[in-house]
Amino acid sequence: MTESDTAIVLIGDVVGSRRNVTEAADWLRSVARELDRRFADDRLAAFAFTQGDELQGLLRLGADPFLAVLATALRDEARSIRWAISVGPIGPGRGPATERSGPAFIAARERLTAARAARDGLVVVTGQPWLDALFDDVAPLLSTLLSDLTRRQRTVASLILVEGLRQADAAQRLAVSRATISVVAGRGRVREIGRLTRALRRLLAEAVGGDAEPSTSVAADVPSADVPA
Repeated sequence: MTESDTAIVLIGDVVGSRRNVTEAADWLRSVARELDRRFADDRLAAFAFTQGDELQGLLRLGADPFLAVLATALRDEARSIRWAISVGPIGPGRGPATERSGPAFIAARERLTAARAARDGLVVVTGQPWLDALFDDVAPLLSTLLSDLTRRQRTVASLILVEGLRQADAAQRLAVSRATISVVAGRGRVREIGRLTRALRRLLAEAVGGDAEPSTSVAADVPSADVPA
């Protein structure tokens, strides 16, 4: 790789991790293994974490960094994590993401610092002002919706949005009725989370080339808006 290579950088900061560094490190180690598996063909470096509280990833253009946000937030043992996603040049090198550098890493870290001050859970920077302005308004909404989910809602949302199951298949996996899945998904606003994620993915595709599409996608079978609450 050359210094002019462009990639997607993810930096995730575990909120409140300093209260229990060992527990945060164990959780991040598990998350890193899961993301390495999910992005096996799309990562340019292994996911890794530093000081027990910060996760870093490096993905090729065309990968879907929002899948990492969803997969992490929808784990059974989810913890609050603040994400910064940056598209830009990276420096040459090998090894895990924590040992890499370049302008995209610097931009992600600067945006993460700003996100802490604004208490935003997700920020995206592409270097294109009009897109970044849209991301500033829209991206934090995804983390807000995800943070409001109960554990049961996270389980259902993960099956639909991360694993790509239809509601009927999710019901079979959990040994419950499809109606139960519809109610849980409706209360958790899974349909809205899916639609918002797709919108963010399209904006990012515009940033990396206009007609580019991420190689992974959010499932299309999300519950209708009139699911009873």
